[in-house]
Amino acid sequence: MAHVAPTSHRRGARVSHRHSRTDGPIQPTTWLGLTFALIFGLVLTGRSHVGVHAAGITLLLMLVPLTLAVFASALRHGVGSTKAALSTGIAFALVLLNLLV
Repeated sequence: MAHVAPTSHRRGARVSHRHSRTDGPIQPTTWLGLTFALIFGLVLTGRSHVGVHAAGITLLLMLVPLTLAVFASALRHGVGSTKAALSTGIAFALVLLNLLV
């Protein structure tokens, strides 16, 4: 049998297309990035310019489902940094209070 050189569309016999279900805990940079984005959205909503205020509300409305998804993933894979997760939880609570009040 002739040797066939591997190309970009061929994979080895043992290479799987599936990823592991346990990729590890949530990285601290994910928590801190979410915290920063949530606080930035709160700052934007506090501005008096209509367009900047609307941009802040839009950012916060997009971040709410993303933050919930990260918390749900943290329940499955592990929290990672507890302090970073707590800071995100506090910022998320402030956002919910701001949106509901």
